[in-house]
Amino acid sequence: MSFNTTTVMPKGQISLPVDIRQKLKIQTGDKIALVYENGRVFLINPAIYAMDTFAKTMEGEWEKADIKSEDDILNMCREIREEVEGR
Repeated sequence: MSFNTTTVMPKGQISLPVDIRQKLKIQTGDKIALVYENGRVFLINPAIYAMDTFAKTMEGEWEKADIKSEDDILNMCREIREEVEGR
């Protein structure tokens, strides 16, 4: 675990300490997500947060659709494509 402090500036800005930026591989211009949960703030990659949120939303949906393999997904995509293209 790493512990650092930083100061909140008048416009609400903070600076991330170098060691944290290095560990998270954050570079100038990168986007980050701040997530507040149960009294804590997490700094994460927004793409990872989006995928985690999506995964939680979709939990149990594979079973409802009777999808058991990648082949099932490919077949479903083919069927939808054929339906959309009017075959």
